[in-house]
Amino acid sequence: MVLVLLCLAQFMLIIDITVVQVALPSIGTGLGLDREALTWVVTAYTLCFGGLMVLGGRLTDAFGARRVLLGGLALFTLASLLCGLAPDGATLIAGRALQGVGAALLSPAALATITTAFHGERRTRALAVWAAIGGTGAAVGVLVGGLLTAGPGWEWAFFVNVPVGLVVMVALPSLVPASMATERRPLDVPGALLVTAATGLLIYGLVSAGEAGWGSASAWLAGSAALYAAFVWAERVAKAPLMRAETMARRPVLSGVFVMLMATGLMLGLFFVSSLYLQQVLRFSALETGLLFLPVAISITLGAHLGGRLIGRVGGRPVAVAAFLLTAAGALLMTRVSPEAGVHTTLLPGFVLAAFGIGPAFVAATATTMANVPQGEAGVASGVVNTFHELGGSIGVALVSSLAVGGFTTTLAWCAGAAAVAGLIALGLVPSGRPAALVGHGHGHGHGH
Repeated sequence: MVLVLLCLAQFMLIIDITVVQVALPSIGTGLGLDREALTWVVTAYTLCFGGLMVLGGRLTDAFGARRVLLGGLALFTLASLLCGLAPDGATLIAGRALQGVGAALLSPAALATITTAFHGERRTRALAVWAAIGGTGAAVGVLVGGLLTAGPGWEWAFFVNVPVGLVVMVALPSLVPASMATERRPLDVPGALLVTAATGLLIYGLVSAGEAGWGSASAWLAGSAALYAAFVWAERVAKAPLMRAETMARRPVLSGVFVMLMATGLMLGLFFVSSLYLQQVLRFSALETGLLFLPVAISITLGAHLGGRLIGRVGGRPVAVAAFLLTAAGALLMTRVSPEAGVHTTLLPGFVLAAFGIGPAFVAATATTMANVPQGEAGVASGVVNTFHELGGSIGVALVSSLAVGGFTTTLAWCAGAAAVAGLIALGLVPSGRPAALVGHGHGHGHGH
């Protein structure tokens, strides 16, 4: 029962990333939002979720999983209500950011609860269920997004979280023991805020470059670089840093972060630009778009499953390289789309192929990192990779949003090029050899956006 409730909570967090992708054009029409504002509707959530996730894990250690879990859930549920009631874009984006903060508390605390509540074989099974939520959540998200937007309206994509959140909040306290706080280590709040602010500025610069050009965006990008530098310095002097420089500098962690960043950036970017193109240019309904995205989401999960099996045989490097090359081929195939050419013969096969490539990249990122890191650093390393899972998505959407000003097929060509380059870099960066420790390891945070 505990597992069901925790998975339900995590399901909400994952669904909330893809639900919005399908609802974007309707939200834009309903609240009169332009491309820049719509980009923030997606990225405000993933930015706060990713930037504060490691801090959420540290708070879980300091105050006990149950408190952080319920606090995060309450915040996420309230923020969902705020999003649904939002009268304008600013309120909606603020609500999305609050949802991200709630998710950053809830997700690590829920995972910590599962690892302490279950032992041995049952724990392995519980973690497998948890990992599967990512893929399923994405698939259900695009479908639910289409159904709700086409039916009662986009607001219900957010309202639907409220009853679910309340049920979990009422049922959970009696089932989860009040866990003792393990250790009160100093919390690295400045580090978490710096990495979030740095990525926020980066996204702002990337998004504004679309209309204003790269020259005017350079100030924001320079500010972002300065904040990233400040973050690196803060981590060196912090008593209990979020990300230790030694951990980050390890090749497995560095390569895992790179693969994760590129995979989520490409995936969320492709979803974002395709949703707008299908609904605004080709005049597809939200439901038709959701149904069209369903095989894409399923393809990610199938690819991840295959990647998990292959890594044990051939190792992370060939899987990561092949994953990016498949994604590049898929994106290239998508460029053949036009209002005259049928979507089902151009865009859909290409997107399904690209998604099938992105799935194994997620598994390669996680397995490469986790299998080559000393036991004591496993928690931090997994937090780092998961952080870049969210931040990569935010950066990908922002970049694609700016490129989209130059047209849909041009954007897809850029995505194909980026995936091909990522494949070449992975060839040199990802360590060779098979990760013995975590064969077929699912990505606990979900591959599903």
